[in-house]
Parts: sequence; C-alpha cells; structure tokens
Amino acid sequence: MGLTRQYLRYGPAALFGLVASARGSAAFVALRGERGRYVAVPACEHVFVWDARKGEKVLILKGLKQEVSCLCPSPDGLHLAVGYEDGSIRVFSLLSGEASITFNGHKAAVTALQYDHLGGRLVSGSKDTDVIVWDVINESGLYRLKGHKDAVTQVLLLKEKNLLVTSGKDTLVKWWDLDTQHCFKTLVGHRTEVWGMALVSEEKRLITGSADSELRVWDIAYIEEAKNPDEPEPKKSKGASPDAEENTEEDETLELDEHPEERLVKCSKVGSIMREGRDRVVTLATDRTGKILACHGTDSVLEVFSVLSEEELQKKLEKKMKKAKKKAKQKSEEEPESSVELSLQEEIQRVTNIKASSKIKSFDLILSPKGELKIALLLQNNIIESYNLDLSAQVPQAVRASRITIGGHRSDVRTLAFSSDNIAILSAAAESVKIWNRSTLQCIRTMDCEYALCSLFVPGDRQVIVGTKTGKLQLYELASGSLIETLNAHDGAVWSIALSPDQCGFVTGGADKCVKFWEFELVKDESSVQKRLSMKHVRVLQLDEDVLCVRYSPNQKLLAVSLLDCTVKVFYVDTLKFFLSLYGHKLPVLCMDISDDGALIATGSADRNVKIWGLDFGDCHRSLFAHDDSVMYLQFVANSHLFFTAGKDSKIKQWDADKFEHIQTLEGHHKEVWCLALSPNGDYVVSASHDKSLRLWERTREPLILEEEKEMQQEAEYEESVAKEEQPVVAGEAQGETGLAGRKTIETIKAAERIMEAIELYREETAKLKEHKAICKAAGKEVPFTANPILRAYGNITPSAYVLEVFKKVKSSELEESLLVLPFSYVPDLLRLFNEYIHLGSEVELLCRALLFLLKIHFGQITSNHMLVTVIENLKKTTISRVSEARDVLGFNMAGLQYLKREIEAKDEVMFFADATDRFEEKRRKRKKKEKMVLAML
Repeated sequence: MGLTRQYLRYGPAALFGLVASARGSAAFVALRGERGRYVAVPACEHVFVWDARKGEKVLILKGLKQEVSCLCPSPDGLHLAVGYEDGSIRVFSLLSGEASITFNGHKAAVTALQYDHLGGRLVSGSKDTDVIVWDVINESGLYRLKGHKDAVTQVLLLKEKNLLVTSGKDTLVKWWDLDTQHCFKTLVGHRTEVWGMALVSEEKRLITGSADSELRVWDIAYIEEAKNPDEPEPKKSKGASPDAEENTEEDETLELDEHPEERLVKCSKVGSIMREGRDRVVTLATDRTGKILACHGTDSVLEVFSVLSEEELQKKLEKKMKKAKKKAKQKSEEEPESSVELSLQEEIQRVTNIKASSKIKSFDLILSPKGELKIALLLQNNIIESYNLDLSAQVPQAVRASRITIGGHRSDVRTLAFSSDNIAILSAAAESVKIWNRSTLQCIRTMDCEYALCSLFVPGDRQVIVGTKTGKLQLYELASGSLIETLNAHDGAVWSIALSPDQCGFVTGGADKCVKFWEFELVKDESSVQKRLSMKHVRVLQLDEDVLCVRYSPNQKLLAVSLLDCTVKVFYVDTLKFFLSLYGHKLPVLCMDISDDGALIATGSADRNVKIWGLDFGDCHRSLFAHDDSVMYLQFVANSHLFFTAGKDSKIKQWDADKFEHIQTLEGHHKEVWCLALSPNGDYVVSASHDKSLRLWERTREPLILEEEKEMQQEAEYEESVAKEEQPVVAGEAQGETGLAGRKTIETIKAAERIMEAIELYREETAKLKEHKAICKAAGKEVPFTANPILRAYGNITPSAYVLEVFKKVKSSELEESLLVLPFSYVPDLLRLFNEYIHLGSEVELLCRALLFLLKIHFGQITSNHMLVTVIENLKKTTISRVSEARDVLGFNMAGLQYLKREIEAKDEVMFFADATDRFEEKRRKRKKKEKMVLAML
C-alpha cells in the first residue's frame, strides 16, 4: 500500500461580528445580583449575555451545533433554559455558564418555554405540535400533551391552579388540566393563527394576539371559587315564583352538562383592544408583575399598555359614580341613576409607543420597584437597544438608554480580505467597512461605505479599496479611518477586484461588460504638502457579457475572466489577446482562483459544481459536485493545490485539486455562506454568512486521515437516522392526548447497551463465582479467584453493585427511553437486582421510578411469567416499606426546615424593630442639631 497523503485539520477558532441573531427571543437575566442590566440573546448556536449599560459581552453560554430558537430565565434568576432548532432544551447555570441539564423530547424547533412560579417545572412547545412538561429538579420528562394541529406559539402556566394554557398556529387556544393531563377546554374564537398570549389582572384575564390589529381579551372565572359553600346565597326577587326558580336551577345544570369543560374554568370574550399596527402580532408579553403589557408586529413599533390593578379600578369607578350622580342631579331629580361601568379601554390603557431604529424581533420588560420600566429590544439588523420609561410622568416618554452595535454589521457581509501580515481582517457590507484584529477579534475601525461587493488591502496594509454596487471604487485610509477618494469605475456593479502579482496595480470587472486595469500612483493635493495614494485608470478590455470574476495568474502573464454566458475566457495581460476559453458549466461561474504555481485554475459555479482545469491547454481535469446549492466563493491555500469553497448550503469545504478528493467540511454557519478569505500563510480561514456571523477557522497540528474522516461522517449519518426512526411503541397504549416526554436518541440507545453489557457481565461473574465456590469446596481450601478487570477498576466491587453503578450513570432525562429499548430477556435479572438493592435501601427513588416504568411497559409478560411471581411479591413488600421510610425522612426534614424558617423570621422581626427605633432616634438627634444651628445663626 502506498503512502497516504497527510492533511492538517482546520477547526473552529471563533465566532464574531454578531451582536444577536434575529431568531429566538431576548430576555433580561439577573447576574451579580442586578436585574434589568444584563440581557441574554441568541447568537447562532450560542447565547450571549450583554451588559446593556456598558455595551460589553459578559458571558457566553456555548451551544453545540444547532441554532438557538427560544430562551426563558428561571424565576430564581440562577438558570436559563435554552431551546434549540433540533428540539433539544439545555438548562444553563448563569453562575458557572455550564449546561447542567439536557432534555430531548421534541422532533422540531422549540418555539415556547415557560417555568412555573417556583421553577420546579418547565413547559416547552414546539413546531412538532407537542407540548412537554419537564421536571427540572429530577431532570426528567413528566409527560407529553398532544392536541394542537400546527406549531405551538405560546405556553402559560397558571400560578394558583395546576392549569396550562397553550396557543398555536392552528388558531386554537387550549386549556389543559395538569392533574389529569387532558385538554378540558378549547377556545375557537380566532380566525387566524394565535401568535401570542398573556395573563393579566391576577390571572383573571387572558389576552391573545393573532394576525389582525385586534388584541382579544377573555375573562377567566374559576368555577370552584364561584360555588363557594360559605358564601351567602343571592337574594331572591319578590316577584319570582318558586316554579321559575326550579326552572333556572334546571337550566344551570343543563348548561353545565352541555359544557362539561366549564366545571373548572369559564372563559368568555369581554372585548378587544385595538393595536396601531395593521399586521400580525409577533410578540405579546407582560412584565413579571403583570402590570405592563407590550406587543409588536413585523414593524419597528413597540406598543406599551398599562393594566390597572383592583384598587386603581375601584378608585376610577368611584370617580365615575360621583360624576354620574352630579350629572343626574343637574338634569333632573326624578331620572333613575344609570349603571356605571368601566370600559375595557379604561382598564387596559395605552401608555406610549416606542419607535426602534429597525424591525423588532423580540423584547423583554422589567418593572423596577421605583416605577421605572426597562425595555430591551432585539432588532432584525444585529442590534440590541434598551429603553427606560418613567411611568409616573404625566406623559410617559421612552428614553433610549443604550444601543449595542459596534460588534457587527447591520446587513450581510458580502466581501472579506486578509492583510498581508495575517493580522487584520476586512469585512464590508451594505453600509460599512470594518477592520478587525484577528487575535483579539475586536473591531478596530468602522467606516461608512456604499453597498460593498469586493475589496482588497493595498500593499503595505495602510489603505483598503472597496468596489461597490453602484460601480464606484472607494479608497480608505486605515490610520485615520477616512475615505480618501471615490472613483466612478464602472457603469454597473463592480463584481470583482484582483491585485496584480507585481503589486503595482489591480484589475476590476463589472456589470458594464468591461475589465479595467488600474495602477497605484502618488498625487499631491492642493491643501496638503504630503503626497497621498491614488488610483489611475490605464487600460480597458471590452467584452460581450457581464464580468463576474477576474483573476491574475501568479506570473502576471494571463488574466482569467468569468462571464455571464457560463464560460471563463483567458487573455494575455500584455496584449489583451484571447488565449483560452473554458466552457462546461451549465450556469454562470461565480468564483474562481488560480493556484500559486500557475498550473491549475478552479472554477465554482451556480450549477453547484467545481471544475479543475489545466491552465496550459485549458483541459478539464475533473468536475466535482461540490455543494447542494450555488458555489459562492473559491480560493486556493497558499503554495499548495488545496482549495476551499463556500456554498449557499451553509457549508465550507476543503478539496485536493491533485487527487480530486474532498478533504473536510467546516460546519458552523446556519445560513448561506457569501464569501471567505484565506490568510496569506494559509493558517486561517474567515467566512461570512447570511446568519450575520463571521467565523474564524484555524489550521491545527492535528493530522487528518481521509478514511477516518469518512467513517466519522458515516457514524454521524447513522446517529442522525436513529433519531429520525419511529419511536418504540408501548404495548397496550393507544394514541391518546398524552404520551412519554422523551424521545429515542443515540444517547438513549447507548445507555440501553451499557445496561445490557452490565447485566451480561453480572451473569458471567455470578456463574464464575458459583464455579469458584464449588472448586473451593472440592479442594477443601481457598483457591485464588481473578475478578473481571472492569470490576477491579471500580475497586473490586460485586457484579450486582456494578450494575447499580451503570444504572446511576444513565441520565435522569434518558432513563425511560433507555428502558423502553431494553429487550425483555434482561428484565427478569433487573427485577431480581432491584429487589436486592431496595432491600439494602440504596437509590430507592431512582429504582422505584425504573421499576414502575418496567412494570408498565412489560405488564403482560411479567404477570404471565410464574418465575417472577415471588420476585414481584418480595418487591412489593420491600418497596412499600422503603418508600414509606423515605417519605418519613422527607416529612421530618420539611418540618425541621419550617421550624428554622419561623425562628429566623421571628429573629428578623426583632431586628427590624430594633433598627427602626435606632433610626428614629438618629433622625431626632439630627433634627435637634439642625434646630440648634438655626438658633445659633439667628
């Protein structure tokens, strides 16, 4: 076998140029004991926490591969639940920045997350139409609720009752009773998708937002409260006959039977609040107190409403009553007093509208105790804005407190370039050119420009040239960050720019069917003494089609020009005479590059193929199917025949132009990759994408072997296919509106395999131990016994203890799914072991959970197996006794904690009174001192 060529692996080094992704939601988080200062936002697969006051990034919660789609901070402010595009949920600790819990249950993107008021349960809604309730403390799924026919848009847990409200794109709002896990009520009053919901007025009002400018308001009445036996009965009217009373009672019972769902909650529409926006509601939310309601559509206006409390409503009503009485007196004494009611617009009042600088994607509110409202807005164009609103003012006006923009471009980056010393990176978009330091990833310069399409560093790295969509060439000086010169180069867009190998000039290609040659020159301005750099137009090459890309050969003898007619024409630079035509692509060639030795030219096209040609005869060496969409950029690594391509399929790939092999794929971007740039030494690759992020990739010292790479790719494909397989069916279970919370993943399969291996090892070792005992008995002395190396590694534990160790290592959230794929042949052994463990009192809670689940899924086989009857009987006795013991311990601990709480509270009250008297004495002393000073002055 011949020597295999060795390559070095490129790995992700950094993600920069991104303030916040437009997907997902922004949320205020409590850090360092401060609320309303730090904002968590999605940033591709990570979550960035920004200090809104200083505009600094303070924490990065690192994700894996999938994009973040949803955020929800826990009520205690210590954790942040993050939902991802693939349906997984991770709970991060904001103190350490580590992900402590992972939940896998959804098959599609998580669209809604909500904690209960204690932070013990987490509810998630997804595009796969399911709602799942998770136990955060036990780190496991409780149950799945099925009922929606389209993506779930919002989930709300009620504080007082164990009820859940969910809304979806199927126009329905569903009420779920979590005690019985079923949907007991569906609101069908919407014609279009319900995009948002909020609970206000101490959970007695529900507000829903859909695709029109109407916010529908629903009154919620809890039936148990209404039928309180202690309440006095309503007075009977004198005129009503007893027969009529009986009839009304009958009607009521009939009504309840007709609408059995109204035995828990009565929900009726009260009216609507009109928004100013005409389009759909994107986000509708309240602050934590429920006093402020805000919503926004697909535009840049956030509408803020105030929800009046019971006391405020009472005061308003009294005022109205007084006014009505006065009016009645003025008109005539005899006129009966008309009933006074508050309108919905008076109960929910518009405070103000906040106009952001761009389209709003999401927001969060926090109301400080002083009555100041803090608002964080996540905008579509990579900006976070924060506003302060003083609600106590006569006419509340929003004041912009901060704006985080420096960390990225407002629009997609269309061109990238590396400086000759590999240190600076240039990125240019529709509105600005930014220069970044590669090692610190800090933005050094920001300069305004027109819509940039191509760019380069002038030799010496002190100036940069940008080609624009309007056909201009803009020359910038980096030291001052100023625009020195603007030239009208082409009548159409400047699609491509290439520096000449002798570094004395450059060439540009444009949409006006021209290739223009330029030289650098020093000119003297009238105003200044020193000379400055300028560009001089030297020659022009007129062609029949729009020019898309131009490249010089390294010896500066040939110029390759890609045209809109899908061909690449090669000309002699000195005479501009035609040399070769490279045709074969079915769609235009968008990018190309010539290798450093001038032997090869590689072309990338919109037809998704890359072709490698010899530059001596123009023969096509190989055509490679490179990407699943257009190839946007192509560049050779310096001094080699390796090259990188970027595609609209969000992937970056490395290829070998000699062996015509795909070496590796750099996956990280979530949207189309527009361009990339390689550093002159080939150690770094920087890429820009439609997801607004710039990514830096670094060449590592790790060798890359193609066979291993292919194997890893196949494994990854297999793991993906496993996750997409049909879920295992539980025997005897019909498809109802509830189901298991988890889902089959490669992790659950691996966990099941580990349990199977442990049980097999237990079987082998127990058989060996029996044999060993028999041998010892026969020999009449102790014969040395060699234990399994795995058991020795665990510190010479028994085989049964090893099975328990393996069991304990299965993640709590994956336990049920792992047991579901476990074959029944292993279950009898497990039950015997469980009996042994529970008898010893080890891991009672975990084992009871596993035992009950196994009994549920294998009920028929276990009950029909006579061998297991005694085991089950023993399990019943030991389990009941151990569980009651555990319950007693918990009860004792709870009682102890409550006693301590009461003691501390009593102590605090004493302290509080002592503090108050001290303060009072201090004030009196100060007042006396002041009076003395006044007297002395007089």
